[in-house]
Amino acid sequence: MLYRDPSRHRLRDRAALLGKFLLVAVAGGVIGLCVTFAALRNGFGFGAVEAGPWTAWPRNGAGNIDPYSRATLALSGEIPLGASEGISFVALDDSAGNRFDASCDYTVSGQTPQARYWTLTVMTPKGRLIANPAERNGFTSSEILRSADGGFAITLSHNARPGNWLALGSDRSFILVLRLYETEFSAATLAFDASSLPTIVRGACR
Repeated sequence: MLYRDPSRHRLRDRAALLGKFLLVAVAGGVIGLCVTFAALRNGFGFGAVEAGPWTAWPRNGAGNIDPYSRATLALSGEIPLGASEGISFVALDDSAGNRFDASCDYTVSGQTPQARYWTLTVMTPKGRLIANPAERNGFTSSEILRSADGGFAITLSHNARPGNWLALGSDRSFILVLRLYETEFSAATLAFDASSLPTIVRGACR
């Protein structure tokens, strides 16, 4: 009869258990890194506030910004507005939820929340200005043409249009950035009324 050392079985069982634990830990770490990387690449952080097609991160300019948002800003190189300066909104889709496509025309219209000054800029998804023949990437509240009721309409299109027109670049992807300066909103704002922000309606596509 062969003698089997029970201590070897115990060591083997412990090694197998340790191997399973390490495998689970590594898998969890990889998943966590993938989620984090996706969040950073897409510009998502904690504290995002949505209003229609617009998303803002009120705490990005505050001192208590979360680590994910801080890492996102470091990755993009963006300098956020300070909490006392204002707030930025970003739109990736139109008001119907469709992702922007530069082969289509868009109309950005309505009003903006109360602010001393605002800008609307067309940018690449990486936050860079888009090269275009018109050499204009945005409008400011001081130069926009308005209707009788104080509202405005801005057309985004490859083709020149009368009134407030912004040319789209050759790349099909783009984002809109709306910056409000000296506004009533702050880092403590938890919700925005979508009706106080411009709508984004898609027109004809080519």
